[in-house]
Amino acid sequence: MTDFIRTPDSNFDHIADFTYTPNYHTWQDLRMHYVDEGPKDGPVMLLLHGMPAWSYLYRDIIPQLVNAGYRCIAPDHLGFGRSDKPTDFNWYTIARHTEVLTSLIVALDLQNITLVCQDWGGPTGLAQSVYMPERFARLCIMNTWLHHPEYEYSDAIHNWNASWHEGGRFHRQCPDVGLLLVLSAGLAGPEVIFPALMNGTPPQIEGAALTMYEGFSAPYRGLPDEAFNGYRKFPLSIPLDSYTNGNAAAQTHHYQTLLQWRKHVHFIWGGADDVFTESWGRVWAKQMNASFDVIPEAGHFLQNSHGREVAGFILARIADE
Repeated sequence: MTDFIRTPDSNFDHIADFTYTPNYHTWQDLRMHYVDEGPKDGPVMLLLHGMPAWSYLYRDIIPQLVNAGYRCIAPDHLGFGRSDKPTDFNWYTIARHTEVLTSLIVALDLQNITLVCQDWGGPTGLAQSVYMPERFARLCIMNTWLHHPEYEYSDAIHNWNASWHEGGRFHRQCPDVGLLLVLSAGLAGPEVIFPALMNGTPPQIEGAALTMYEGFSAPYRGLPDEAFNGYRKFPLSIPLDSYTNGNAAAQTHHYQTLLQWRKHVHFIWGGADDVFTESWGRVWAKQMNASFDVIPEAGHFLQNSHGREVAGFILARIADE
């Protein structure tokens, strides 16, 4: 049996801007949460999050897509959101996250899928389009990557990886990672966010910043340190220093395979991201003969800060196909 922690449902009761009925998929002896909204016979939007987010990241996108007739499936990776959180640090690998996502797609028999992926949703999600291309209608790629030998990791990625190693900023008990989404959205500055994170004290924020923080911190609020291992393992799986755990050989295969993709591909990019830069996004889009839309002022988590614009670009590009 897998040792895991399950976030109490009461942690999510206060989230006024994300009130969807939870759905659960069983993988082995663990429970994976997913949002399932919109017509059950509609074309599917598979919305994938990365680190340190959960399906709440798509709160401003789901309503627009549902109104346009799409069925939105937004899962939480195991270790995140409402999904169960294995306590063993070594349980988490990119190959395992990918396998779990495959099982969800097959169990729900999802067809006619538009993949919408960002951050670690890229490596885990784009793998699905290689494994099961017949299920996918198009790809929508946002601020992510697939490892391959020619890829040049940015200084920001190096710094992010280093910050989770011993001596790094986030190498601590119960790191309050929800604060980082507030910082990225520009709703509070580093002078507010980092002291709260470093000292483990409540942030001095209110209004929209507090609402966002409460949403992103709900999955781990009040849980013991072992519940944070899923968060820790994602940055430590970047193939900079974790080639195997990052499933890097498979990522290279997926990258090379998708360069031959002949269905529609649309890139939507946060132009202010220093992790996955606009220049990288443009190179990749050109390699895939894809459209490219940029939101210049958006950072890494463009769904969080510019969700309505992202949804608008997705729908407009599909309408123009």
